[in-house]
Amino acid sequence: MAFRLSNNLIGILNIITFLLSIPILVAGIWLRNHGSTECERFLDTPIIIIGVFLMLVSLAGLIGACCGVNWLLWLYLVVMFILILVGICFTVFAFVVTNKGAGEVVSGRGYKQYRLGDYSNWLQKRVNDTKNWNKIKSCLIDSKVCSTFNEKYLQDKVEQFYKEELTAIQSGCCKPSDDCGFTYVNPTNWTKIPTNDTDPDCSLWSNDPSVLCFNCNSCKAGLLDNIKGQWKKVAIVCIVFLIFLIATYSIGCCAFRNNRRDNHNYGWKA
Repeated sequence: MAFRLSNNLIGILNIITFLLSIPILVAGIWLRNHGSTECERFLDTPIIIIGVFLMLVSLAGLIGACCGVNWLLWLYLVVMFILILVGICFTVFAFVVTNKGAGEVVSGRGYKQYRLGDYSNWLQKRVNDTKNWNKIKSCLIDSKVCSTFNEKYLQDKVEQFYKEELTAIQSGCCKPSDDCGFTYVNPTNWTKIPTNDTDPDCSLWSNDPSVLCFNCNSCKAGLLDNIKGQWKKVAIVCIVFLIFLIATYSIGCCAFRNNRRDNHNYGWKA
């Protein structure tokens, strides 16, 4: 049976995909055996699933296109079609969910303040769930984001600290809101003073390194602002990936048609 260009292309693409699935699978297994924190171990199962999925799909496409196994190639095309639909839905969802919310510029400050109510209701529900937030909070503490923040700006005087360009998580989780009017001692140590501000974050702040503002709405908002930026990048990558999937699906359809034609011709000659 003579191979056509589309069959060869599908074969090459799936060989590349199969080779890429190997390090993904190895990374997932390594995380499962060597992950030192709950956050790292949380990633192992999804990574292993993705690695195995890519491996099986690429094998189906490779065998189906190069060995003329029509049912495998048909299964491969069905999976590709589903992936295209899922990719389109996720991309649209990511842009819609991340459309709202942005840091608030504060006069005389190099950093911004973040308010939970500015972000989409769907994202707010995710971080307001106590079980979800406890896991996220554990990850933030394990990552030592505020310890690193404190070490970096420890020598800053108050005027210098206020001019620093902090990340969303540093601003929301590692220091109290400027609305509280607390007195600066160092980046993670502030003297509380009586205030009439109704912001609940003011009462939630603690100088304890394991508490700080990790329970504050500003911390949740800072995390969402960080996620918002990451999701937009992922959505752009998804668009590129969708173009690749659609092109591969089109080539796969040609290969499937070639297989059917060759099988028909073979059967007619016999």
